[in-house]
Amino acid sequence: MSTLTQTITRSASQPSVKGPDTLFTGNVRIDYAFQLQAPGRACGAIVTFEPGARTFWHAHPQGQVLVVLSGVGWTQCEGGPRTEIRAGDVVTCGCGKRHWHGAAATTAMSHMAVTETVDGKNTDWMEPVTDEQYLGGELVTD
Repeated sequence: MSTLTQTITRSASQPSVKGPDTLFTGNVRIDYAFQLQAPGRACGAIVTFEPGARTFWHAHPQGQVLVVLSGVGWTQCEGGPRTEIRAGDVVTCGCGKRHWHGAAATTAMSHMAVTETVDGKNTDWMEPVTDEQYLGGELVTD
């Protein structure tokens, strides 16, 4: 007979870290929230972007879910428009789809990012999002 157990990870039990300049543009803070033990594969972090800050282009082998916690941000899948995201929005990024996300130009944004790890990896990082890509083109707000 198995015994049900829970694990509680206390808020702020791990120190915040600065988002590295090799993966982010601008000021970004990462607060790691959880990493499930095997056979679970999900991990999560709260990521806070100052105005203008954003990820580099990247993709996830098992996709990603973003839950916007506060502020206003932008996200874009390659080939699509920049789309505004706001507190309460849930963004699903498909498996292997190249994309970026971050704060709007004048407003900070925080989100919970949830991904799954496959063969020890949850993100394939690529090149920076240029200012022209970040600010250019259509912006969808609805």
